Amino acid sequence: MNSEQDTSAQLISTRWPEVAVAVLLQLIAVLVIVDSRRVGIDWADDGPKAGYFPFYVGLLLFAAATWVLINALRSWKQTEHFAERGQIALVIAMFIPMVLYVFAIQFFGIYLASIGLIAYFMLRHGKYSLPLTAAVSLGVPLVLFLVFERWFLVPLPKGPIEQWLGF
Repeated sequence: MNSEQDTSAQLISTRWPEVAVAVLLQLIAVLVIVDSRRVGIDWADDGPKAGYFPFYVGLLLFAAATWVLINALRSWKQTEHFAERGQIALVIAMFIPMVLYVFAIQFFGIYLASIGLIAYFMLRHGKYSLPLTAAVSLGVPLVLFLVFERWFLVPLPKGPIEQWLGF
């Protein structure tokens, strides 16, 4: 196998990402359209109902996503490169902890989940020292707590441990 074949085997084309994003946007658009119709898309005595503008934004989103899908399917044979496999691996290395973070918020609350996420990224990807990691991963959620909960009086999601501690 020559080096040109080795390089092309390491590349990911734009076909599947474009198709996947277009279909995902179409699904989101359908969700927006259906829910807009549920709350009303016509005019009331005092102006448009709550679903009027989201309905038309959903239609535009669906049309744009359909256009992207059609173009992706029409140019199926033309291969442009989206990313190398190593670059995709880096994206996945960031994506998986973020998904876990979103789920952790449900169980531990935003503050404890944030401590874990910040500490993980600083230690794993930033190679920072443990004292600096501890200071930042504890300090950022503390500042967020003070700003949102105490200053703006906006409660953020809390888990059972934070409720037990009285936060």
